[in-house]
Amino acid sequence: MRNETHLSNYLHEDLIEAGCDEAGRGPLAGPVYAAAVILPKDFYHPLLNDSKKMSEKARETLRPIIEKEALAWAVVEVSAEEIDTINILNASIAGMQRAVRKLKIKPEFLLIDGNRFKPCDDIPHQCIVKGDATYASIAAASVLAKTYRDEHMRKLAEEFPQYGWDRNMGYPTKEHIDAIIAHGYTPHHRKSFHVKQLEPTLF
Repeated sequence: MRNETHLSNYLHEDLIEAGCDEAGRGPLAGPVYAAAVILPKDFYHPLLNDSKKMSEKARETLRPIIEKEALAWAVVEVSAEEIDTINILNASIAGMQRAVRKLKIKPEFLLIDGNRFKPCDDIPHQCIVKGDATYASIAAASVLAKTYRDEHMRKLAEEFPQYGWDRNMGYPTKEHIDAIIAHGYTPHHRKSFHVKQLEPTLF
């Protein structure tokens, strides 16, 4: 199905731009994943959009296309333990910075999804609210971050099947909360993320 959502290919036509995004800020369990992507200036795919607005099938279809056609891309994870240590906002920012530093091409400008970021080395940046629905490179980063995180949570679900992570991806669904009440927390849960109806002493 053709996606008629218009995505801009760049903010600065004459600069090497990397789009950055993360996935997994809200879950009770699992890492946050961050990605950075440098796309060709003329990149277009009709399925590409904000990953939250795409079907799982569309995201999985796009992932290898992005990896093949991007000039450079990188994905990193930040563990639940580090999230608890530095908080989820700082973990998300750190993840995007690490993804940028892993790129095989150094970008000259960063397009950041959201409204918060910290300078990464000497690379100028701009934060864009709803950037994953505005710029193709951020949308591509959102697809990579989301698909890599979902894949990771499905693997964790094999070890801890009672929490339904292959379905809820660690988010605070009723199924997940009920499982925590019944079975307690795992090492993959974020200790700093408490649900109101759960006692912190469950840790």
